[in-house]
Amino acid sequence: MLKRMLSVVCPIIFILAVGAASAQTQLEVAFPSLSFQRPVDLQPPGDGSNRLFVVEQAGRIQVFENNSSVNSPKTFLDIRDRVRSVFNGGGNEMGLLGLAFHPNYASTGYFYVNYTADNPRRTVISRFSVQPGEPNAADPNSELVVLEFNQPYSNHNGGQLTFGPDGYLYIGTGDGGSGGDPQNNAQNLRTLLGAMLRIDVDHPSGGKNYGIPSDNPFVGNSRGYREEIYVYGLRNPWRFAFDAVTGWLWAADVGQNAIEEIDLIEKGKNYGWRIMEGNSCYNPPSGCDTTGLEMPIWQYNHSVGQSITGGYVYRGSRNPELVGAYIYGDYVSGRIWALRYDGSNPPQNTLLANSGLNIASFGMDAANELYLCSFDGKIYRFKTTTTGIQGNRIPPNSSRLIGNYPNPFNPETTIHFDLAAPGHVQLQIVNVQGELVQQLVDSLLLPGSHHAKWNGKSFYNAMQPSGVYFYRLVVNNEPIATKRMIFLK
Repeated sequence: MLKRMLSVVCPIIFILAVGAASAQTQLEVAFPSLSFQRPVDLQPPGDGSNRLFVVEQAGRIQVFENNSSVNSPKTFLDIRDRVRSVFNGGGNEMGLLGLAFHPNYASTGYFYVNYTADNPRRTVISRFSVQPGEPNAADPNSELVVLEFNQPYSNHNGGQLTFGPDGYLYIGTGDGGSGGDPQNNAQNLRTLLGAMLRIDVDHPSGGKNYGIPSDNPFVGNSRGYREEIYVYGLRNPWRFAFDAVTGWLWAADVGQNAIEEIDLIEKGKNYGWRIMEGNSCYNPPSGCDTTGLEMPIWQYNHSVGQSITGGYVYRGSRNPELVGAYIYGDYVSGRIWALRYDGSNPPQNTLLANSGLNIASFGMDAANELYLCSFDGKIYRFKTTTTGIQGNRIPPNSSRLIGNYPNPFNPETTIHFDLAAPGHVQLQIVNVQGELVQQLVDSLLLPGSHHAKWNGKSFYNAMQPSGVYFYRLVVNNEPIATKRMIFLK
């Protein structure tokens, strides 16, 4: 993220801001009356309340109603006394860097933070609790340190943590800092640095405040490899996020001197740093051995941006032309892009905006609407473009049936599909005998990302029995794909 100081980037930002009006997609301040001090994360609590939580780098978390007319936030947690940051002599990338609410936060009241501390300089992953009867106030004395590891330098601390669909906590660590990974931490499986970790906070074991998932790639090894490691070979995975529809884990890895990259994270893989920067040799500068290394799905050089800020695959409704695209930006240049990738065809990348902002982070609310945190202290979002999912300014590479979520489901599931060109679309539900149960879609649609909901009922509004069902996509009378789902009552 903040690998280049503000004094360096401000002249660049001024030049780009002049041309911002020509960008395809317009931004607006989401909460005009609110302002924050170096906001680095935005999260919903997942408890059914209409609230948002913003993390300030110095060590505070602010909470407010998700309403554009909100006048002021409340301080949810203040741990500035234990956070080492740029505000009290720490490095520019140090501070309170990430927030994740427990999947069962409504009942447990637990949330997790990622911050840097001193003496020794280290990363701290801690659990806190909300105060009983005070939903907008956490108990600062409830801290349970889950995991700590030393940081040899003051930069490349990672900072993101998030719960995956499997219920485990994922943590991005960074390579420990300096430049060029001088200790080669990212290729050293005996350290937690330069990696993404995956731990079980609900089932502690081995005298630790967490457990190791049984399917982590290095469980039970006899070579001293850290069993917490999920993937390695990362430089500074400042921001990463799961796509709720596909389950894919997207990560943006901040580059060294030449290349910024986007990776799809898959268990046990080596993403190449410091052997590679993007898909180019770094150490050695040429002739490097790429055997067993996973290449990025997308990269860009420093002529268009110098510090990537990872985002989210958009699944909201305010901007239907962006549904299914991975939205990300660059902290230095302020550019924002939409990347479409289906796992087989070449990715499509589209510039959305020259924002003129120092984009520190993106966030999603409970309705899957996208926000971005800027170091001018404001939270931004894209202006609403239309009210219905009908067409897409960024057509996908191919027509495809993406999947349904949730699965298994009760009482309703949403089926997502992409259409590459205008066509007559049929989306059908069939039972295990192959009998047609429901025709969800039977119409001409424009290209883009679409979805349809099924509530377990037939043509005649009769509730179907629990069990396995199939949904199939047909475009212009040609079958595209069929997938399986489970209806539970």
